[in-house]
Amino acid sequence: MSFEWPWQYNFPPFFTLQPNVDTRQKQLAAWCSLALSYCRHHKLYTLDVMEAQESPVFNNKKVERKLSVEAIQVVFEELRKKGNLEWLDKNKSRCLVMWRRPEEWGKLIHQWVSRNGMVNSVFTLYELSNGDDTEGEASPAFSCVTVMRLARVPRPGGLDAAALAAGAAGRRQGGDHHHGRRKGVKFF
Repeated sequence: MSFEWPWQYNFPPFFTLQPNVDTRQKQLAAWCSLALSYCRHHKLYTLDVMEAQESPVFNNKKVERKLSVEAIQVVFEELRKKGNLEWLDKNKSRCLVMWRRPEEWGKLIHQWVSRNGMVNSVFTLYELSNGDDTEGEASPAFSCVTVMRLARVPRPGGLDAAALAAGAAGRRQGGDHHHGRRKGVKFF
């Protein structure tokens, strides 16, 4: 299924932040909706600000327009204020995009954990994002970074999980240090 672009995407002024406050608010709302929809459709969880400018979501080659890095940062800041984005570094160059708010992810993952009989079980982040149990699921199809972020969400509304550091959970995958294979989560 291909991504359906909103009408504004083919309107060149959309790629320039508008000076009028009311117009800019509507424009930012449209950019936020577009960015979240695009990330959700393509199952993107992290974005790099510099790379984002060349991404199709912020660069429409058909109308030969792209959003400036400064404008992308404004859109990302708006997403952060809404709870849909979290910076992964102090320089604000990489971010975690949460097309669902942490509370929504927590509820969804808790339902998935219960449905799959994973309560009181320890799983590596690699198993959760790439394992056999995630294939064919409508969701969660979550990333390692998302699970670690959700494990920090305080109750209520958070994921009933404890994030585990490298150790016993990681050894289940033969001690590989990459891609969440040495970090795990236990669901309660």
